[in-house]
Amino acid sequence: MIQTGEDIPRGSGAMVAELWPGETHHPPIGTSRTAMFLRTYRQGTVPSAGSMSCGDVDLDGPWHFHDMHQLMCTFEGGLEVEVEGGRHLIPRQLAAWIPAGIPHRMNLHQVRSGSIYFPKDMVANPGDRIRAVIVPPLMREMTKEAMRWPLHAPDSPQRTAFFTAMAYMCDEWIQNEADLFLPTSDNVRLENALQYTADHMDKKLPEVCRHAGMSERSFRRHLKSVYGMSWEGYRGQIRLLRAISLLSETDLPIDEVASRCGFESPSGFSRAFRATMNQAPRAYRNHVRNG
Repeated sequence: MIQTGEDIPRGSGAMVAELWPGETHHPPIGTSRTAMFLRTYRQGTVPSAGSMSCGDVDLDGPWHFHDMHQLMCTFEGGLEVEVEGGRHLIPRQLAAWIPAGIPHRMNLHQVRSGSIYFPKDMVANPGDRIRAVIVPPLMREMTKEAMRWPLHAPDSPQRTAFFTAMAYMCDEWIQNEADLFLPTSDNVRLENALQYTADHMDKKLPEVCRHAGMSERSFRRHLKSVYGMSWEGYRGQIRLLRAISLLSETDLPIDEVASRCGFESPSGFSRAFRATMNQAPRAYRNHVRNG
């Protein structure tokens, strides 16, 4: 989460104190429609690409937007990037791509990450939506190296060349995304049912509908209308997110991970995982452990 000369996100602690000493104003969380502009460069200066490291931050940030593109890589922990209508879940070793001008808010709890900020004209095809991006080795290593040049450090020919190259690579990197988006709404019964689905991944649809007090037909119709997806699709996303967590944080065998997450077979789990993450479960685990 990044600062502004006038407004500081709550809970950002030492990171904000270092960049903006003396600032004490904490804006309200707000809504996507009241998102504030957060400046990522000092007022009166021309923005230039730079980095921001973030260690063990505990932060539920306000709705905001900025006029620079942000590439945020997570090295430990996971973060949520909320947009109007849902949230992107960014587990360990994935990255969030946040184009300039997109209202969003972040939830970071014990997250270690590194962010790169690019002026709008540096990235040719930034897109118009936030994405969860699969991190190739080059992105990971360049993000680590970029920490040499914090946002407000002096410019140098090496810094300019480095971030110019990284901006060119972003056009390719952000195409390799993982669909880990979970829609939300203010429909209490639907939210109840989907939370029940997340808490009981082994339950069948009739049990979920009984919990929500809805018929299967009505539930499916409302879910499609409000969320634009089926219950099976939502449950599949929840199962994959749980699997990603188990692969990252435990040594459970792949078959056991598949079983605990409600997949009927290891082969079915592998197919679903590959479709979303573009790699097999074992390859993802090795990537997390060795990356």
